[in-house]
Amino acid sequence: MMPQAEQPAAIRVRDLVVGFGRQVVIDHLSLDVRKGEILGLVGASGGGKSVLMRTIIGLIPRRSGTIEVLGRPVGGVRNRRTQNIAGQWGILFQQGALFSSLTVRQNVQFPLRENLVLSEELMDEIAIAKLEMVGLAPEDADKFPSELSGGMIKRVALARALALDPQIVFLDEPTSGLDPIAAGDFDALIATLQKTLGLTVFMVTHDLASLNTVCDRVAALADGKIVAIGPMRELLQSEHPWVRAYFHGKRSRMLQPQAS
Repeated sequence: MMPQAEQPAAIRVRDLVVGFGRQVVIDHLSLDVRKGEILGLVGASGGGKSVLMRTIIGLIPRRSGTIEVLGRPVGGVRNRRTQNIAGQWGILFQQGALFSSLTVRQNVQFPLRENLVLSEELMDEIAIAKLEMVGLAPEDADKFPSELSGGMIKRVALARALALDPQIVFLDEPTSGLDPIAAGDFDALIATLQKTLGLTVFMVTHDLASLNTVCDRVAALADGKIVAIGPMRELLQSEHPWVRAYFHGKRSRMLQPQAS
C-alpha cells in the first residue's frame, strides 16, 4: 500500500478566497487532503472552518481560487460538475440536521431517493445495513429524531452520509454536544469506518481529544489561511501564536505528542 504521505490529494484547494460583503473569511487559502486520511480542521470560533467546508462542497460561492475533488474541478451547488461528483461525498452537518418529520429509516433513505431509482425493499435493506454499520439496531429504524439521544442522532446522520457509499465524508463538529464517553465512542466509530471503508475524512472540530486520537493530520486555520498542518506532534511544536495558544492552553494539558 502507498505510504500516506505519497497518496494523491482527494481534495485540492488553491488560492481560495471567500467573503461576505466587505469581510474576507478565507484569504488565499491552499490545502491538500490526502486520499485515505482523516484530516482535522481546527480554528477559532467564527474563524471560517465551516465556511471552508461548505465552500468545498459548493454551498457557499467563492470569489476566486480553485477546488478539485477526486481530480475534478468543483463549482457552485448548481454547477453540473459539482452535482455529478456530489454522490462521491457524504456530509454530517453540525447537530445532525435530520428531518424531524421523517423516521430514521426515511432519513437514511433520503439520499437514495434523491439520486437513485431503487425498489422499496432494496432501500429498506440498505438503510438497515447502514444503521448497523454505525452501531444502531434495526428496531431503531422506525423511530423519529425526537425519540433519539444526541449520540444516536449523530449516528443516524452518519448512516445517511454513508448511504451512497461515498469516497469522502465531511464531518462538521461531529462530537459537539456529546458527553465525553459518547464523543469517544463516536471517534472510535469514525476511525473504524475510515479503515474498513477506506474513506477520506475531512473533519471540522474544536474537540482536542478527537484531534489527538483519530486524526492523521491536523490543519490550523487562522487569519483566513492554513497556518500549520501536520501530525499532532508537529502542531504542538508550532510557533504560530494562535496555534500555541490553542494547543498549549489550560484545556489542552491532556495532549501529549504521539510516538512516531
